[in-house]
Amino acid sequence: MIDKTQYIYGIHAVSEAIEAGKDIDKILLSKTLNNDTAQDIINRAKALRVPVQRVPVQKIDRITRRNHQGVLAMLAAVTYYHVEDLVPQLFDDGENPFFVVLDGVTDVRNFGAVARTCECAGVSAIVIPDRESVSVNADAVKTSAGALNHLPVCREHNLVAAVKMLRDSGFKIIGTSDKNSMPYTQGDYTGPVAIVLGAEDKGISPEIMKLCDTRVLIPEFGHINSLNVSVAGGIMIYEVVRQRLNDHQEVN
Repeated sequence: MIDKTQYIYGIHAVSEAIEAGKDIDKILLSKTLNNDTAQDIINRAKALRVPVQRVPVQKIDRITRRNHQGVLAMLAAVTYYHVEDLVPQLFDDGENPFFVVLDGVTDVRNFGAVARTCECAGVSAIVIPDRESVSVNADAVKTSAGALNHLPVCREHNLVAAVKMLRDSGFKIIGTSDKNSMPYTQGDYTGPVAIVLGAEDKGISPEIMKLCDTRVLIPEFGHINSLNVSVAGGIMIYEVVRQRLNDHQEVN
């Protein structure tokens, strides 16, 4: 059961939430609602990069039986950022940015575990797509042990474009897959870097994998050959930390 503090329902209430600039994870719109008001909500949500999902009215009914009028907004538990805004700010602050890109990770527990590791390791931001991805709700924040209250999350409508922007900004894009041949320890992660982690069932999408400057493998010697994405993420994230610490010590 979704906590009622995590959503707003009704045409007027959702419209006001959009107007007020509230952080909205997504808007559910009944497939039967096809009037000017519905189109206005879609247009304004699009302008703010808030995803709108057309769903059967029964799906909204399962969340609330109140008079939702076919419109329900799921509130985000965090403030979302965008890559093109955050990257220049990090460079201006003199940081050596480190991003983690999650391509299709939908399990809230895995996402929370990755976020927790990212925050502990000093990762600059997590990047997720606005569709076919986990919702950053109260459950995600709880699973992350509160890490998501401190770690910027960039939610992007076009993940491919966001990764291209990182690459064009001087980031080295690192893809992880069991089909790669270079051990992950042989990569160079001392400069600006973005580690891409794919969904456990599909891995990294072909479009994103093509953008990777380096493709690495985490060796596995067991029978199942299937590391949990949060475990794989922890290994990669702390390899970046290890290399950067060594590089800093050599400089000093």
